[in-house]
Amino acid sequence: MERFERAIHDEVIAEGGTELARRMGANRTRLLDCANPNREAHRMNIEMFFQVLRHLPADGCRRILAVLVEEFGYQLVEKEQPQGLTINDALLRLHADLGDVARLAVDAQADGRVCSAEKAQLLREADEVVESLNVFRESVRKA
Repeated sequence: MERFERAIHDEVIAEGGTELARRMGANRTRLLDCANPNREAHRMNIEMFFQVLRHLPADGCRRILAVLVEEFGYQLVEKEQPQGLTINDALLRLHADLGDVARLAVDAQADGRVCSAEKAQLLREADEVVESLNVFRESVRKA
């Protein structure tokens, strides 16, 4: 817990507590008091923690989150960002993948039951639809 608290404090100070507080719309003194593990009442609530993460640069946010998840025995792995296509190309890909899932679901239920192999294939196809949806979302953001 101490490493986590120290990571928050270090990143708040590195970002310039006053400047960070201004971007967050928070009181400078309160932010610095909450982030300082050497202060008696340094408890940061979840709302302020979220605001700190939202307004820190990616490296600072990553460092704090990495220390937090390490406390629980996990490792932070950055999610690969989907590539953006044109909106039409992304939409066509999404519809094609949705069509594949629909066709597979109908075929799997043709005999009145869905076996474990068909379930696994449906789940793989559903994952492809989710990835296509993420690509579509990224395409819309970049448009």
